[in-house]
Amino acid sequence: MEEVEFIVDQYGDMLYRLCLVRLANEADAEDAVQDTYLKYIKKRPKFDSEEHRKAWLIRVAINLCRDIQRQKRARLSEDIESMAQICTDENEDGSEVIRTLMLLPEKYSSVMMLHFVEGQDYKTIAKAIGRSESAVKMRIKKGRELFIKIYKGE
Repeated sequence: MEEVEFIVDQYGDMLYRLCLVRLANEADAEDAVQDTYLKYIKKRPKFDSEEHRKAWLIRVAINLCRDIQRQKRARLSEDIESMAQICTDENEDGSEVIRTLMLLPEKYSSVMMLHFVEGQDYKTIAKAIGRSESAVKMRIKKGRELFIKIYKGE
């Protein structure tokens, strides 16, 4: 267990910062770092050097971040698909709107869906994504502009 304590002390901050930058969410970053430690404990890999150990930890953390991002996109895609069905049932143009939303980067599509589809206010969205209200407003503004460009085929 001393070995695990060593990697937590030696690389914990670096791994957390790396995951935080990649995921932009503290809770997800903490989960990715914890899962990195768990993989280390389960696999007990042997390393040629301390640099090799560091590289292994970084690679595992990055891969876990990618997994978390894929899971979020999959959930978002499922939500969009169900919304597309509802919109299609209500009118013919709804599915095209949803398809266009799916083409937007996640940081725009998620806040736009929360605001326009779910009817949530800026303050609620800001708390949910861990950003300020002004950041949410800016994402919605930029998302709208990008949405219009894509929807009109520009």
